[in-house]
Amino acid sequence: MAKTVGTHIVNGVRGALIGTAEAVPGVSGGTIALIVGIYETLISSAGHVVSAVRIAAVDLVKGRGLRRAGAEAARADWAAVIAVLIGMLCALALAASFLAPLVEREQQRSFAFFFGLVLASLAVPYTASGRPWRARHYLVALVAAAAAFVLTGLPPAHVDPNPLIVMAAAAVAICALVLPGVSGSFILLTLGLYTSTMGAVHDRDFGYLGTFFIGAVLGLAFFVKLLQTLLERHHQITLVVLTGLLAGSLRALWPWQQEDRTLLAPEGDIPATVALAVAGFAVVAAVMLIERVARGRRGFAEQPGEGDSVPAGGPAGHR
Repeated sequence: MAKTVGTHIVNGVRGALIGTAEAVPGVSGGTIALIVGIYETLISSAGHVVSAVRIAAVDLVKGRGLRRAGAEAARADWAAVIAVLIGMLCALALAASFLAPLVEREQQRSFAFFFGLVLASLAVPYTASGRPWRARHYLVALVAAAAAFVLTGLPPAHVDPNPLIVMAAAAVAICALVLPGVSGSFILLTLGLYTSTMGAVHDRDFGYLGTFFIGAVLGLAFFVKLLQTLLERHHQITLVVLTGLLAGSLRALWPWQQEDRTLLAPEGDIPATVALAVAGFAVVAAVMLIERVARGRRGFAEQPGEGDSVPAGGPAGHR
């Protein structure tokens, strides 16, 4: 079924939200992708693209042409991917100029809002599999949460942004982009490359950005196929791990912490900080409620009317 203009606009807005999140250390674009319901579409599409590139490389060497690669690439949801990428890139450029400095000036209040946002988003992967968790699932989630807690507690480093370092950092950061709970910007901050990367975006330093892009493509090629396979073959346990990573990553967004990421007890303007955390929680709760209502309406609209005949295997469009 062809997608409407409204669908493309919505996907563009989803991409803008993801790009905005990636400009803020501690907030994962993957988390936002989960919240707005585009995560698995993006991972699946990226996996098909990676497979298409691999098939093309093999078939060209053997003189088979690009037919198989083209068929594999066509399995990606290109309309959704392109709309998300456009929105993401536009928002990232704006966020690098306006949002990132705001977060640095108002860290406590900004982190409070994002803390509430991520806390509410725990419900997304927790309920996505549609099956109840067992005791072993909670144990796996706890281990994943502990790992994320330790990772997000590492103090920021300072390294020389030479091309090899930039490529390696981009490869790691792009993995964080597609992994809910771990922020790509936070990884760059930990490696000491956040300021230089945001500066390159702001100053349109295409040499730096080109190096970063190459590293990101290499990291994405290695990681996204693994994640796609896990979601397809081990859907529930993968979502369990993602839930744990989200929970552990809350440490990075605790509003009261020092520059070396030492956690502090609540102090200062506590009422406003708590209110912003509640506001962030409410935003995600509202988005999930709207999505649930919309999904219910779509399901009702797809039900056959009285007297309609439905084949034994279900509607043909859903096979």
